[in-house]
Amino acid sequence: MKFVSTRGGEKVTGAQAIVRGLSANGGLFVPEKFPQVSAEELEGLLEADYAERAAHILGKYLDEYDRDGLLSACRSAYAKFDGGDPAPLVRIDDGVYMLELWHGPTLAFKDMALTLLPYLLRKGCDICGVKEQILILTATSGDTGKAALEGFKDADGVKITVFYPSDGVSKMQKLQMCTQDGANVNVVAVKGNFDDCQNAVKEIFSNPDCAAKLKEKNYILSSANSINFGRLAPQIAYYFSAYLDLVSAGQIPMGEEIDFTVPTGNFGNILAAYYAKQMGLPVRRLHCASNSNNVLTEFIATGVYDLHREFIKTTSPSMDILVSSNLERLIFELSGRDYKLTASRMKDLKTGGKYAISAGELEKLQETFDGGYADEESCVEAMYDVFIDAGYVMDTHTGCAMKVAVDWFEKHKKDETNMVIVSTANPYKFPQDVLYAVTGNDVKDSFKGVKRLHAATAMAVPKCLKELKDKPARFTKTCDGKKLFDEVLEFIK
Repeated sequence: MKFVSTRGGEKVTGAQAIVRGLSANGGLFVPEKFPQVSAEELEGLLEADYAERAAHILGKYLDEYDRDGLLSACRSAYAKFDGGDPAPLVRIDDGVYMLELWHGPTLAFKDMALTLLPYLLRKGCDICGVKEQILILTATSGDTGKAALEGFKDADGVKITVFYPSDGVSKMQKLQMCTQDGANVNVVAVKGNFDDCQNAVKEIFSNPDCAAKLKEKNYILSSANSINFGRLAPQIAYYFSAYLDLVSAGQIPMGEEIDFTVPTGNFGNILAAYYAKQMGLPVRRLHCASNSNNVLTEFIATGVYDLHREFIKTTSPSMDILVSSNLERLIFELSGRDYKLTASRMKDLKTGGKYAISAGELEKLQETFDGGYADEESCVEAMYDVFIDAGYVMDTHTGCAMKVAVDWFEKHKKDETNMVIVSTANPYKFPQDVLYAVTGNDVKDSFKGVKRLHAATAMAVPKCLKELKDKPARFTKTCDGKKLFDEVLEFIK
């Protein structure tokens, strides 16, 4: 399997795509074609466990990687998850299910890929004959950073720096990152929002002078963000697994289509669902859920991507994003894989803050996608209603998705298609906001919020969060977005 850049000019192997993260011209690597999973293969995966399903899907893209090695890596990665099943499906109503992706080491869906990425990267380096040390640069809106730090801590030949917006993550997310163990990790707050962090990291990747300076120090760059196909590929697997679980449980017959509602900011999670559909998974529609930063909602409705809007800080900070990087992969497909047009649109976005797709492309987009969003009040209402009606506790990001799903149900009352809502974080990562949603009580301290949320819901408190209270912060530095590379050089000197 070969991979091409969304902006043209390159064709690489899967291992090269993972090691490099981003193409030289700033484009994102995508598979040259989508591998197919036949009906017979799906039947064969019904009795498989999650690690076997994940290894099978990954093997479709990464044919240079040894299948036994992939399976062993998946078993090792997902053994770190609680409860035996890394991605359990929970029924909350007739035809409505939660796909819980937060049972990993850092309590967020990013663990589904980032517990596995160290193996994919290390093996990719071996396949490509890379001898230099790897420097991973990651921008985070909250969850990716901790998951990447935990996945790569003390990994041989790897150093990792995570940049996060100084006032754009929850207290728990910040504590998780700033108390991180490991001799090879670094965490820096950036003045600004997530888009500022992400743009600054992308600039480093596309700057040849930065690459040359790192090469002098025997380092090459890679990324743990979802711009790296090695981050995206493992996420495809849980959509297949959710479908197979529905079939195994007798909820649907094999071949019947289902819908997914996905809370998303950077468009990686829902793009993985689109890739699963392209591979043959029986998916009817993908419901894209945003918070008040609803640039994606408007794009799906109008075909115009416009950044000229207020950036809003919300209680779902991992979705506080205006520049959704992975959307580039989708518009590349919508354009008929026209890399010149994709590059032009990305240039328009960077210079003018706006681009538009054609009427034909919009029609193609809307055949699969629809978008909705939840403001702060409607997110709280959705979380409260589900807790009262079903006794189910969800975090704020999942609350946004629930609001979008409910809006769909109300508009399409005769629609009997099964709906899977993707739940992306443990509620205790946002204890004050979840407590307020389910009880109306407001507390200022996160750990008091944890205590009271436990009293209100009886939901078990994760041990890793309990330990944060008395853990000293290792990383306290804040820098300007224009000085990120200086921080990088200081870290590896």
